[in-house]
Amino acid sequence: MVKVVESFVQGLERPVILWLLSKKPMHGYGLIKELRRLTGRKLKPSMIYPFLHWLEKKGFAVSRWVEEDGRSIRYYFLTERGEILLNSLRDFFKRPLNEVITDLL
Repeated sequence: MVKVVESFVQGLERPVILWLLSKKPMHGYGLIKELRRLTGRKLKPSMIYPFLHWLEKKGFAVSRWVEEDGRSIRYYFLTERGEILLNSLRDFFKRPLNEVITDLL
């Protein structure tokens, strides 16, 4: 049963990453920490970074290097195209599936 729950949560990781980036620019490690806080699961960098790179390649996000405490950290920002993608996902979940999710909770 635990594997079923894990699979369900795993399927929500990417939409949650989009949502988090819509709230504020974040770096990969910050996303890992926030996803752990939200889901209780520690995601591996091998899941986060390829998705961030894909978002950037497709124009849904851009990255910028920011100097913090003498270190360069790569922050990801959602683009207008990324916002449109996120809104499409929101619309999808507002359909009858919303009733199912609400009932589950």
